[in-house]
Formats: sequence, C-alpha cells, structure tokens
Amino acid sequence: MILGGDIGGTKTLLALAGNDGIVHERRYPSQDWNDFPALLRAFLDDTGFTAIITSACFGVAGPVEDNRAKVTYLPWVIDGPSLGAAFGIGRVEVVNDFAAAAQGVATLQPDDLVTLQEGRPRPQAPRLLIGAGTGLGVAALIPEGNGWRTVGGEGGHIGFSPANEEQQAVWQHLARPGSRVTAENVISGPGLTAIYASLAKVSPGSTAISDPAEIVAAASSNPLASRALDLFIAAYGAFAGDLALLFMARGGVYLGGGIAPKILLRLKEGGFVRAFRERGAHAGLMSDFPIRVVTNERLGLLGALSIAAAHTK
Repeated sequence: MILGGDIGGTKTLLALAGNDGIVHERRYPSQDWNDFPALLRAFLDDTGFTAIITSACFGVAGPVEDNRAKVTYLPWVIDGPSLGAAFGIGRVEVVNDFAAAAQGVATLQPDDLVTLQEGRPRPQAPRLLIGAGTGLGVAALIPEGNGWRTVGGEGGHIGFSPANEEQQAVWQHLARPGSRVTAENVISGPGLTAIYASLAKVSPGSTAISDPAEIVAAASSNPLASRALDLFIAAYGAFAGDLALLFMARGGVYLGGGIAPKILLRLKEGGFVRAFRERGAHAGLMSDFPIRVVTNERLGLLGALSIAAAHTK
C-alpha cells in the first residue's frame, strides 16, 4: 500500500492506494485536530487495513526543508522521518503542496479539465501549472525518463507589470514605500479585492466589498464587480502568457487553484486567452499553447500519491 496526503490550513485529504488504485479516501477539516499524527492515526484506524505502507508522500501548504514542513496557517509540523518511525512506513516524503499538485497534472483525465484554448500540444514538451487562490503558485513539469520532474519556485512573487491605465491604477493602489507590487498581490483572492477597491476609489457611491467570493457573485449584476473580474482575468492571462514563454510550455498551461473553477464561465468568454496572446513579436506563437482549467479539487492528493508510487518502483 502507498499513502498520500494534501495538507492545508482548511482541509486535509488523505488516501490509501494499492495496485488497483485508491482503496480508501477521506477529507478532514484541519482545524478540528491538534496535530497531524492524531489525524493520521484516526484515518488509518478507520481504514481497517493492516497491510504494510511502503511509501508515503504529503503535500504541505508551507515551506519545506529537510523533509519537514510547518503548515502555514496551523501549528502543525509535518516531519517525514518521525512519521515513518511512528507509523512503520518505509519511506515518507514531505513536499510543498504545489509541487505535489504539479505531479498530479500527469494523472488527470479529460473529465478533470476544461479547455480554454486547444493549441497544438506536444506530449513531451514542458507543462506549466499556475494556481491563483489565497496566493499564487507556479510550478513547471519537465519530461524526465518515463516521468516528470517538478521545477518549483516562487513565481507568484515576480513583479506585477501593468498593461494599461486601469492596471496601473491597481499598481498605485497597492504600492507602498520600500516595497514592490508582485503578481500575487494582484492575481489572487486578496488581489481581486484590491482591484475592486482601486476601481471603487474613482466610483462615487460604489458598494464596498472586501470578500473576493462576494465580488465574483456580484459580477453578474454589479458593473464595478464585473469590471474588477475582467481586470483580474486579464492580469491572470498576461502572467500565464509570460510564464508559458519562459518554459515554452507546449505541453500545456494548466490553471489550478481555487479561483479558476469558480469563474469558469467568465474565463470561457475569452478575456484570459486574449491577454495570454498579446505578446507583440511572439503573438503568433501563443495560439499553439494548450490552456486548460483543472476542475478536480483532488489534484494535490493525486500528485502526492503519484510521488509515493514512484518511490516504490
């Protein structure tokens, strides 16, 4: 058996898998547990399985160092060697949750994806995963042997480059002395709120909205929320286009994270793809990149299981 987990401040997904796939899977509210070992013990007891777990991988929402991670929004510490010793697991690997999600891309089925641009995919070309949610994650997948090597990084923290006057106004709204405006400051849940606030500054009598989910919900009836969402999508598309060129991700650009599935209808209207393609001399190339939205919220769990399975070979 192998064990996989996707561990975040809000929820934790755990699964056991054998040769025929997943045999037991559960979702837990993370904040209901004082520590991760107690949650893992409850999960394993619930499964009733007594088979030896040969390999495990946990994707953790937090920085990873020396096979150990602190969950960003919880007091949990996920320590690979300690978990291996406590639960009799042959090998335990702790990775960043977005690195796990990147590995999950290779496991996706057609029903897990919605295409924004068909492109001309090259199966053995690099792939790119971008995920806007509470923050902005970036990871690339590079072909390596019979699998994929993840190239992680902090791409969400590169500088934000405004493309027009409205985006410049967003930049000015966010700019602070001694700091810089990053892509994550704009292309994220808090970023959508900042975009709306920058528009509200010059719209007397506008309704104050501080929750990104409320902005999305209001976009069909509130012109200011609608414009904020359009600006967000344009910034997202431009950012994705920049990184697609950086990695020459002809294998596909995948949009993960929590926001894209919630604004899918708006993404399909074309604003994302238009901003993605606006590349000047390279505009003709941009239509070759496949662009797909990941609708499977278990992406990180599937990736963790994929990593665990690779270590059993």
